[in-house]
Amino acid sequence: MKAHPDVSASARDSGFRTFAAPAGRLIRSSRSAVSSSQIEIARATEADREVIDRIRHRVYAEELRQHQTNEEGVLRDSLDAFNTCLVARLDGAIAGFISITPPGGGRYSIDKYFRRDEFPFPFDERLYEVRLLTVVDEHRGRQIAGQLMYAAFRWVEAHGGTRIVGIGRREVMSLYRKAGLEPLGLSIRAGAVTYEAMQGEVAVLRRKLAPFDALLRRLETRVQWRLDVPFRKPAACFHGGAFFEAIGERFDALERREAIINADVLDAWFPPAPRVLEVLRRELDWLARTSPPTGCAGLVSAIAWARDVPEDSILTGGGSS
Repeated sequence: MKAHPDVSASARDSGFRTFAAPAGRLIRSSRSAVSSSQIEIARATEADREVIDRIRHRVYAEELRQHQTNEEGVLRDSLDAFNTCLVARLDGAIAGFISITPPGGGRYSIDKYFRRDEFPFPFDERLYEVRLLTVVDEHRGRQIAGQLMYAAFRWVEAHGGTRIVGIGRREVMSLYRKAGLEPLGLSIRAGAVTYEAMQGEVAVLRRKLAPFDALLRRLETRVQWRLDVPFRKPAACFHGGAFFEAIGERFDALERREAIINADVLDAWFPPAPRVLEVLRRELDWLARTSPPTGCAGLVSAIAWARDVPEDSILTGGGSS
């Protein structure tokens, strides 16, 4: 089975690559037709590693001539030991893969080509590198490359990454700009191909995805998502308090409350019970200068008695919507 990355050449297996076919080569319509089988996106297993290493050898050593061929017929590097590799499977076979270099390993693939002080941002604990985007030749022109790119983005986003770095072909920089990636004015030459260093803030990339929400919904139904991060970024858990944003959080214009409806989901819909107000008024001076009990033991006991449930069945918290 012949394999091919999504561009005609790469720079030492590192960086992003365009989803277009090599220059002068057409993608047949039969290749563009998506298989009836769902594509599975998952983290590579140890068993997958040997297959991936052999695909890398066929692509980057035999086909692209970036590396010397070897009798073993495998290609790997020292980053593999701590990189996270995501695979796309079709009918049980690996159809493509992408690799993510986390910040904890102390080095990135781009360290081989550039000095860190050439980059206008710190190499900190939130910087991730995405590299080795490769699709088996017979599956190019489908949605696999895009699905792998999205999977890598979600992996980085879910693990707290704030910036992605990589390299891309100079000829397709407009595509990367549309995706939210920015050229850094740094380039390297690999054979006949020139690559540009790029970076993208995760927050910017997230905003760039917003117009494609309908497409992502369709994609979600066509993919067997086997990663331990959700396909979609979970919605934020909102707390109450917007009412005070409207009247003033300094509490110096409380009279505005008469013109604003407090409709936060955590706001009480009805006035407090008269006996509660009576106790609060009587003990207001003491309450204003005394810290409340942090464990809510009395509240838990009262709820357990009123609802006739065991106290250890009650969990108190700040509340959310």
